[in-house]
Amino acid sequence: MHPLITAEELSLLLASDSPDDAPVRVLDVRYRLDRPDGHPEYLDGHVPGAVYVDLDGELAHVGRPEDGRHPVPSLEDLQGAARGWGVDDADTIVVYDDWNSMGAARAWWLLTGAGVSDVRVLDGGYRAWTGAGLPVATGDQRPGPGSVTLHERTAGAASIDDAAAWPDHGVLLDVRSPERFRGENEPLDPLAGHIPGAVNLPSLVHLADGRFRDAAALRAAFESVGARPGVDVAAYCGSGITAAHTALAGALAGIDVTVYPGSWSQWSNTPGRPVATGPE
Repeated sequence: MHPLITAEELSLLLASDSPDDAPVRVLDVRYRLDRPDGHPEYLDGHVPGAVYVDLDGELAHVGRPEDGRHPVPSLEDLQGAARGWGVDDADTIVVYDDWNSMGAARAWWLLTGAGVSDVRVLDGGYRAWTGAGLPVATGDQRPGPGSVTLHERTAGAASIDDAAAWPDHGVLLDVRSPERFRGENEPLDPLAGHIPGAVNLPSLVHLADGRFRDAAALRAAFESVGARPGVDVAAYCGSGITAAHTALAGALAGIDVTVYPGSWSQWSNTPGRPVATGPE
């Protein structure tokens, strides 16, 4: 199943009454670094039927500093949250946000890794929906409880030790801004710099006007730093959100990208971990 869906395709899917179509559950993962609680914006307008998802509270859990800023939730917690969104096993899930699909990609990565077979990201997010002139709803959507059964992830996630060793056998991508990668500034975490051996590929290179570039352009961006099919590729960011976005871009380009969810927030809070600075 292709991991992206357009606003027009989602509109048709929501309007379909064919018995052959799976039920559709739309999730609004409204989140930004400067406004982590997107619930007020959701209440003001969302895709009809969409359920609000709290990224900080449901797609992560509160941990110690050495766990990073957005630790992966336990399977039990993620399953409980998904059932609270009204998700059943046979559902098609569409996720979106209003922040370049960063929060939506986190939901996509968690749910696909937990065994949900049909999870799609609305390309262009909420802006694409309203830009297409499609109707919006206001207020809260509170579905009945779902019955989805999730499973433990078996691949696609790296530990802090995996990340440390990754450059010895593959390509480790730091997808933060070049300034943060080089260690020139660090607005969120205690140390500036990057994991030794990592190469910089900022996540925004995969987008054009808020939408993902075509597969050829995405492959070219990955290959520019040595990340190509057949090479072990992993990605990290500040706290594991934009790294999931890079994993989604990799899926579109035909490149498997493992995510180090602890990312720089975990690395920089763990005593004894080396730090590199500069462009290399």
